[in-house]
Amino acid sequence: MTTTFFALAEPLAASPINFNVGALGANFWQLTIDGLAYGSIYALVAVGYTLVYGVLRLINFAHSEIFMLGMFGQYATLLLLGFTPSGNAYNLGVAMTILYLGIAMLGGMAVSGGAAVGLERLAYRPLRKRNAPSLVFLITAIGASFVLQEFVHDILPTLTDGELGGVNAQQPIRLVTPEVQFQIFNANVTNITLIIIISAIVLAVATDMFVNRTKFGRGIRAVAQDPTTATLMGVSRERVIMLTFLIGGVLAGAAALLYTLRVPNGIIYSGGFILGIKAFCAAVLGGIGNLRGALLGGLILGVMENYGQVLFGTGWRDVVAFVLLILILMFRPTGILGESLGRARV
Repeated sequence: MTTTFFALAEPLAASPINFNVGALGANFWQLTIDGLAYGSIYALVAVGYTLVYGVLRLINFAHSEIFMLGMFGQYATLLLLGFTPSGNAYNLGVAMTILYLGIAMLGGMAVSGGAAVGLERLAYRPLRKRNAPSLVFLITAIGASFVLQEFVHDILPTLTDGELGGVNAQQPIRLVTPEVQFQIFNANVTNITLIIIISAIVLAVATDMFVNRTKFGRGIRAVAQDPTTATLMGVSRERVIMLTFLIGGVLAGAAALLYTLRVPNGIIYSGGFILGIKAFCAAVLGGIGNLRGALLGGLILGVMENYGQVLFGTGWRDVVAFVLLILILMFRPTGILGESLGRARV
């Protein structure tokens, strides 16, 4: 009887965490490259959180649903172009594949950008006119997040005869077949990884240059630093806020296409929730209100959670992201870079 008890108790007493250091060492470079791909997506979404917080001091928790709408936007664009979710990748040649990827990205950007501007006008602008307290904005953001989810879950299928939305994930439209292009330290770099990382870097650099070197960017930084003085100097605060939401939404739409290339099974009404939370963590990790901090935070988060899922087990992947955030903030509460948008260098 005693032997049977201990035989049953041993598996229950086993540790749920696997410290697989050997696997981490053996796959270090592959995990790093794949982590940079995921981190690039987090970084683009994190910029939306950073811009809105820098200008309004508002955590826009509905931004994850803006990203989700971008996934549906790029998917609907491909449907309109005549593609069908056949399950097999289309063989269109390099030039045409890039063309259709660009069109799909523009479709996702248009939907996400339009939804972000609409969210600002319908949900946040009336609150600003009434000088509502910050807590009301936060509750409104959470409520708007659920409203957008339910719109895609219940209303969108009716509007599209069941082609979009609903409770089930959409079957992906695959334009790119993963193929190894070259190796770095015996780690495979695929065409999809290159598309994600290069696109994210180009968009992040373009956004940083726009904010730091253009007239509209100076307006954004001026409102972020002192909205009252900026208004007295002739800067339209409402126009700046609208532009801020538009940029964040456009980048979320671009990230949506890149995400579906990497994880082609998450086009569902709840598909943006976890990624949005991680992107917010990335923004805080790098320094909330800091564009370059959002990029750095996203890359670090993507790499570290990839390490963590091998070191501790796949079930701990999401936990690693939040533990990393807590550890960083314990020693540096303002994030790694900690520079606000209003004090960004010209």
